[in-house]
Formats: sequence, structure tokens, C-alpha cells
Amino acid sequence: MQVRDEVERLELVLQRDPLLERPEVVAQVVRVGRGLGPGEDAWTANGRHGGILPVARSPAFAGCAYARRVTDVRRWDVPGRVNLIGEHLDYNGGPVLPLAIDRSVTVKARLRDDGVVNVWSDLPGAAKVTFTTSVQPGEVDGWASYAAGTIWSLVDAGHALTGVDLVIESRLPSGAGLSSSAATTCGIAAALDEAHGLGLDRTQIALVAQRAESGFVGAPVGLMDQLAVLYGAAGHAVQIDTSVSPHTTRLVPLGWEEDGLTLVVIATGVHHALADGEYAARREECERAAAELGIEWLAQATLDATVQLTDETLKARTRHVLTETARVRGAVTAVSRRAWAQLGTILTASHASLRDDFEVSCPELDVAVEAALEAGALGARMTGGGFGGSAIALVAPEKVQALRDRVEARYDARQWKRPEVFAVRAADGAHPVPDASAKLGQ
Repeated sequence: MQVRDEVERLELVLQRDPLLERPEVVAQVVRVGRGLGPGEDAWTANGRHGGILPVARSPAFAGCAYARRVTDVRRWDVPGRVNLIGEHLDYNGGPVLPLAIDRSVTVKARLRDDGVVNVWSDLPGAAKVTFTTSVQPGEVDGWASYAAGTIWSLVDAGHALTGVDLVIESRLPSGAGLSSSAATTCGIAAALDEAHGLGLDRTQIALVAQRAESGFVGAPVGLMDQLAVLYGAAGHAVQIDTSVSPHTTRLVPLGWEEDGLTLVVIATGVHHALADGEYAARREECERAAAELGIEWLAQATLDATVQLTDETLKARTRHVLTETARVRGAVTAVSRRAWAQLGTILTASHASLRDDFEVSCPELDVAVEAALEAGALGARMTGGGFGGSAIALVAPEKVQALRDRVEARYDARQWKRPEVFAVRAADGAHPVPDASAKLGQ
């Protein structure tokens, strides 16, 4: 009766969560719980039932050796991020001001002892991917490369991993420039750190995740995204100084909601992939400019740097880095003074610089920003690495629908797919979910 009920629940949970795929374990648990020998339980003969976590909570299995397996599962919720201001400064030694948002990626991890890594995702069309803890760059691509890269980064840093089953569930639009990749890699690294007792602090987890993207996936990213999703806090942005190592972080209170404003994301639907080459090209251009100027970080340049440089492209890139650095400082001051109109002007100026001097915008982002301003936003700009992804707008809540309508009308006129428009709030950074067993499949 009770055992039968629990096994029925297992079958239902399995349909919702592929992490529960261990039919042999269920068979052994059920036999122990009912006092049956091998082959005496018709419920487990077909091997359809996977996972033991709901069973382990039942009094019917008190003392069962397998009940302790519930502690093998780790679940971490990791938010996405919006960069309020400071685009393309994290690899140039400049200040940045991102915030973690209330849309997240969930990573569920259960250790194995055979060196095998299985990864599932709820991305449309994503099939299970399997590799080993000895995976090397070039062996796994696509969405699973972020998981493989994190495993590789940890092992390459000297950490012994035994294998793991991973489930990745995302409430972030893929390729929207909201750091779904950083959330995924940080979540996997954090879950494995917890499960293996590696003793990593959050900055070390950020470095592991960054290397997963730069060394395995092939996207030479900075550390802003990882630090933002790890150190974020509700109601705050994270000011990060990238000129020092390790980078320093400081929480900056945001008060726009109390003053009747909201931050809106316009996810254009244009796929944003930092590994496609243009992001790397911008970074290389900035490094060349810094080298020609004889400085370590381009953000350290003075205003006369654009006179010293002869290459017009390098001049433009440098001009963006210098003016964006000044805009970050101005934005921090505006936020502290609750000068929201001033902040809006700074956001819009940032977009113009990213469009004209850094050349990382695209028509869909430009139209989204223009439409948001036409609808009454105080300011708007692209956010993230660019070449697609999302724009943000600071707007009064009562104007959000008008903003959505205006953006959709502008997109419809060009026969573009309508973007996803939604408000976000500053949220807490990555955190473990206690009692993961109770959450699996929910």
C-alpha cells in the first residue's frame, strides 16, 4: 500500500525530471523496504521506475541504506544578469554596474562514481549529452559545451571529479544577452564544489566559469557576468572594479522602484553568440590599442589617446571605452542621488556609443531602443555583448504596455519576429536550494 503508492509517485516524478534515471536503485530500495528478495517484486521487474528521492522520505524506508542517496543531489538557482551600464569594459580594466535579475537557471546535480557525465536541458530539441570527466576542448559543442567546459575547467585546475548527472532548466531566453551561459557554468561549478567539498569561494567559482567559456567554448569573456550572478543582491546593482585582481565588488542600492519606475528588458530574438568571432575581434582591437598606448588596460588611457592613435577603428574603440568609463561613474552618482532622468540620459548615450564607436549593435536593437524612447522611457540601450540579444529601458510601470505596443508595431512594420518584453527586478545571486529532494520534478 504505502510502498505501492510511493512507487507510483516515482513514475510520475520520472516523467517530469530526467535526473531520476536509476531504475536499479529503485528496485533495490523497494525490495529492502518490503522485505522481498530479488525478482519477487513485480513493480520493479520492468525497470521503468527511476530515482529514489521521494521514496527516501517515506517512513517505510527508515534505515534503508539507499535513503542516504538523497544527499547526493544538489540544486542551485543562479540568476541571469542585466548590465545597467559599462559595456565591454570588464576586459578593459574599467568599472561595470550589472545587476542579477529575477529570472534564473536551475542546475540539479547528482554525483556518479564512474567518471561519466550525463547532461539534460529543457532547451527545445536538446537531447541528453554524455561525455566523461576527461573531456577536452573540441569534443563537445552546442548547448552542452558549457557543462563540458565547466567539468574541464575544474579538472584542469586540479580538482578530482567522479562523474555527475546534470539537469539544466532555464527561465532565461537563450541567446538574449542575459548571461544564461554564466548562470549555467556558475551553477554547475557551485553544485560540484558543494558536492565534492572543494572549498571554492565565489570568486574562484567565477574564475572556473570564466575559463569554461574562454578555454573550452571559445568565447573570450571577462568576469563581469560571473561576478554579477554570484554576488548580486535583491534591490542592488553590483559595482565591479575590473582593474584589480581579484576584481572588487560593491553593492549599490537601487531605488527606482520606490520612485515609480521599472526596468524593462526587450529580448529581440536575434541570437547572441559570443563565440561567433565579433566579440573576440573587439577584444583584440582593444588590446592592440592599449599596447600602442603603452598601458595595461585601455580604460587607463587619457582623453588625448585618440589623438595618439592613427588607426581610425582603434580610435573609435578607445573613445567608447573612455566615455563609457565616465558614464559608469556618472550612473553611480545618478543612482545615489535618485536622479533618474540623468540616469536615463546616460543609458541612451551609452547605446549611441556602442552603436557608432564600438559597432556592436544591430538594427533590431536600434529599433527597440528608438521605440522605447518614443514610448516615454527615460533612457534605453542595448545590454550585453551585442550583435543581437536584448535592450533595456527605464520606464514608468504605466507606460510598459505602450512601450511593448510601440516596439511590436515597429517590428511588425519590418516583418521581424516580435520581441519578448518583460520587467525585471534586481535579485539575489546564486544560492543553493535546501532539501533538493523535495524540489526534484516540481
